[in-house]
Order: sequence, then C-alpha cells, then structure tokens
Amino acid sequence: MAYNEFIADRIRQIFKEKRAKFYEKKMMGGLCFMVDNKMCCGIHFDKKKEMDLLMARIGVHAVDEAMKKEGCLPMDFTGRPMKGYVFVTPDGFDLDKDLEYWIQLCLTFNPLAKSSKKK
Repeated sequence: MAYNEFIADRIRQIFKEKRAKFYEKKMMGGLCFMVDNKMCCGIHFDKKKEMDLLMARIGVHAVDEAMKKEGCLPMDFTGRPMKGYVFVTPDGFDLDKDLEYWIQLCLTFNPLAKSSKKK
C-alpha cells in the first residue's frame, strides 16, 4: 500500500502556510519532503504496523524530548535506529496542531542538517 495522500496534503498545507520552499521526492516506500535539498520529513507506510507513519528529521538534541510525546517512536528500518530521526504514529499527529508541531521541529532543525553527498 502507498502512503496516505490526505496526510501528504496536510503536510503540504503546513509548508505553504509557513512559506517554506519544499519539493517532494518518492523514497523509502513513501514520500519525503525536501527543504534546501535536505530531507525534512515524510510519510512512510509501515507494513508490519499497517499504518502510515510521519518521518521527522528533528536532530539528535530534540529526540529525548520528542520521545515523551504521544505516538513518537525511534525511526528504525533495519534494527538500528537512525540518529536524529523519529517516527510518529497517527495518534501523535491526528490533530492539525500536533502535525504542525512536528513539521515545525523539522523546519527548525533543517538549517543545521547536513546535505546528502551528491553522487
């Protein structure tokens, strides 16, 4: 199953409201939102959990506080969590104010994030 287009529309709307310049890129079985050529956030359908998860790149310094929020999980594809990233279950971003919270964390970290190496 592909990612949920309604969630993608909600994320797009928040980026537009915040006047953030972004583009979209399909990757990791979902959709990533790129800001300044860096992954900012995205949507991933987890087949095991059978739900859409918000991928949030928030930086290592924000992870401990974020993990206290409802629905926040370590971002783990391979058995080893990715540093500075978290997954958020729908319970954690169902309300617009909650989704905006996560997107703002991602946008706040984005200027500090390193760009991927160009191939």
